[in-house]
Amino acid sequence: MRVGFVIIGRNEGARLAACIASVMRTGRPAVYVDSGSTDGSVRRAANCGLPVLELDPRHPFTAARARNAGWRQHLRDDPQMEAVHFIDGDCELVPGWLDKAVDALQADHRLAAVCGRRREMAPDASRYNRLCDHEWNTPVGPAEAVGGDALVRMAALRQVDGYDDTLIAGEEPDMCHRMRQCGWKVRRIEGDMTIHDARMHRLGQWWQRNRRSGYATAQALAMRGARDPQAGRALRRQVLSNVAWSLPPLWALWPVLWLRIRRRRDALQATWLILGKLPHLHGQIDYWRHALRSGRRSAPMRIIEYK
Repeated sequence: MRVGFVIIGRNEGARLAACIASVMRTGRPAVYVDSGSTDGSVRRAANCGLPVLELDPRHPFTAARARNAGWRQHLRDDPQMEAVHFIDGDCELVPGWLDKAVDALQADHRLAAVCGRRREMAPDASRYNRLCDHEWNTPVGPAEAVGGDALVRMAALRQVDGYDDTLIAGEEPDMCHRMRQCGWKVRRIEGDMTIHDARMHRLGQWWQRNRRSGYATAQALAMRGARDPQAGRALRRQVLSNVAWSLPPLWALWPVLWLRIRRRRDALQATWLILGKLPHLHGQIDYWRHALRSGRRSAPMRIIEYK
């Protein structure tokens, strides 16, 4: 299978060098797309021999926009390319993963995207890193979406025109939703895929990351809640749950909610999933305020960074 890599990054430093090295070991063509880095990332990628695309800073940076630029560049360079593997610049590709992912795509012609297990590089370095590692541990089997790292079939990308450039987060679930609406399938298979380096050591980083997720949830509800009743119900539950459980009068019931979550998760996850409703609501309010000011539900906003 003809496969190319798209590496995206913004001020990833030494992590980008490790990412590029892991991709280059596959011998597959790769392109690096940079979103306004000021740490020498462009020069670092170019010195490794990669084609580099620098996004125009006059337009808002998003991971979606970077990935779109990458796969479209591959298509221009090789119109026969069959799949693209996306990888974030703070991740390293696990040796042997690509063969497993390619085998999965070749075994099912309706499979649009496949991902594996993303692991955190240093889960014991902080509680926030450990929470990330739990988050990456998604169930094996049919999935609603992949994350930032995944092998995606070019035919499916072209049919839905890739990611939505305007989304500052949640761009993968949105694209996978549109693919599934077109009859494609998405799957998580067994096997380690990438090693992620979150380097989250401060409460503020955790807050910003969850705030970004809350923004994405509110935006997803606005964009596709009406046209897909089933997805709309699930998204509406998430949004309303964040609103309700963040109200001070319900804080006294947090222990009850903690016990419910604890049946399925460990104590760390249960605690921080509840606390996470506060920054999630913060992000939802950000989206609603921005949408009201702009007058458009999907109006672009500056990315919310946690690093």
